[in-house]
Amino acid sequence: MFSKFFKLDEVADAAREAYQAVIRQARQPDFYTRYGVPDTLDGRFDLLVLHAALILIRLKRDRAESERFSQALFDTLFVDLDQSLREIGVSDMSVGKKVKQMGKAFYGRLDAYRLGLEAADSDDGLLLADALHRNLYRGAPAAERESAPMASYVMRQSAHLDTLPLAEIISGKITFAAA
Repeated sequence: MFSKFFKLDEVADAAREAYQAVIRQARQPDFYTRYGVPDTLDGRFDLLVLHAALILIRLKRDRAESERFSQALFDTLFVDLDQSLREIGVSDMSVGKKVKQMGKAFYGRLDAYRLGLEAADSDDGLLLADALHRNLYRGAPAAERESAPMASYVMRQSAHLDTLPLAEIISGKITFAAA
């Protein structure tokens, strides 16, 4: 009976470890200098979402074995976002509404990135670049030229994550390729 509780803790611990890898990767200076991602709250949010989404997209193919870990990773991301909102002074009354908006944004981006990656072989990453331009760059006209290199980066990361064994990922041992 108690083994259930300990396994949940192991899954949560692994998700927290994986989320730390997401944070480390999303904070790479290259995103702001080389890829032109705005160094703003929105830009940082979108980089976290992008990297978490890449992991969740990878895990979807092994859904039965990774469902609990996927949920724990999602929960870890949103607990962190909730805490971050509180730390920057968002009122308690507004946090729930903002987290709900972030959740909708997350699912929209997850879907757009998944579709973009699925189409990448046939359209040379154009759908993915469009999704990145719309979300990561918030449609800024000046950022159009960064969308294609960023799409290449995302495709490289996806390919890299595809090489990682499922057991490694769900134990929290996530690595990313260089930015």
